[in-house]
Amino acid sequence: MTPQARADTSGALTALVDAAAERLEIAEPVAAFKWAAHVAIEDPARVEQELAILREDAVSSHVDPDYVARVFQDQVNATEALEYQRFADWKLDPASAPAAPADLATSRAAIDALNTKILSQISLKWSLLNSPLCADELSAATATAIRVRRLEDRYGRALTAATRSYCQVPPQS
Repeated sequence: MTPQARADTSGALTALVDAAAERLEIAEPVAAFKWAAHVAIEDPARVEQELAILREDAVSSHVDPDYVARVFQDQVNATEALEYQRFADWKLDPASAPAAPADLATSRAAIDALNTKILSQISLKWSLLNSPLCADELSAATATAIRVRRLEDRYGRALTAATRSYCQVPPQS
């Protein structure tokens, strides 16, 4: 795992993308728990439950619930990809697997808090997310989060995947 840091919040979408990056970093302790407990990485029932809650919260926040579900599904997919990568690492080198992983409840509480933060940022930045300026702002925010958090390549790729549906309008040519 990489050192945790907070991204500079000067960019319009930096706080949103930084929260997504922070949420991705939780893939490490979640994967460690699942590895030690011998449970599957994917938990479709939990994902559906979380997406249903986020859809309801989106309606309360006056944000398109289908958009929110799509964004969070991307986040889940990117997180699962990171977890699969860690499982592969530990399968190849079992001694590198964490001996005493943190309880899953701790990670889930952090994920829930970050989901709330991400949804709040989506609500605050809704106009920008639906404008032609979004793509450039998203690119800058992603680069900032990768640089400031010193994300490994796998986390940078996961962050790009997690945020791929943020912009709703094609960039201006």
